[in-house]
Amino acid sequence: MDDQVLRSLVKWPNVPDCFGWLALDRRGQWRMRDEFTQKNNLPGNVIQHAALNEFIARNYACDELGRYFFQNGPQRVFITLDITPWIVRITPSDHGQNFMNQCHQPMEPTAALSDEKGNIYIIGKVDHIVCNSSNHDNNQFIKSDCQTIALLHDHDLDHFSELAKLREEACSFGGSWVWQEKSLPLDPIHSEELASRFNFRAKPQP
Repeated sequence: MDDQVLRSLVKWPNVPDCFGWLALDRRGQWRMRDEFTQKNNLPGNVIQHAALNEFIARNYACDELGRYFFQNGPQRVFITLDITPWIVRITPSDHGQNFMNQCHQPMEPTAALSDEKGNIYIIGKVDHIVCNSSNHDNNQFIKSDCQTIALLHDHDLDHFSELAKLREEACSFGGSWVWQEKSLPLDPIHSEELASRFNFRAKPQP
């Protein structure tokens, strides 16, 4: 997290939280959602400003309640998630390929899930920022590499299918897939189970 953000929290500790104005879509894009957008349940405008996107990515965090937010100076801007708190792409690397999330961090996979809508989710560790308290009087940010869940970008589904050996399950697909010469499990899940199983809130509330 940026030093200037941490300093602003000390200087202005009681700035009200903001809800509903920022979203993360299923392609890893940050979207601004004004009052009209929220009232009419619209997706909002994709943020095109490169510096602002980088600023959000550097200061993206979650609290102990599983609510993800962007620490915008002294203000905590909670993020509406289209599906999961992380979106990953398969990208080239010095060692072959990596999973890279929307904050430009690598993700080391341990398994994958497939839901009833054909989505693929990657389970793995991400080195991200966690606030160990929802109390603004006790803003303690730490780095954590705990296990989390990420939606695989739909542009990479064909690539993933080339890595996988599938079997049909009751509501989805299971099987295995190969990543960097390791065989990893691919299990079915219902999309409604994601938030509770991986401890996040798609629509944070005060």
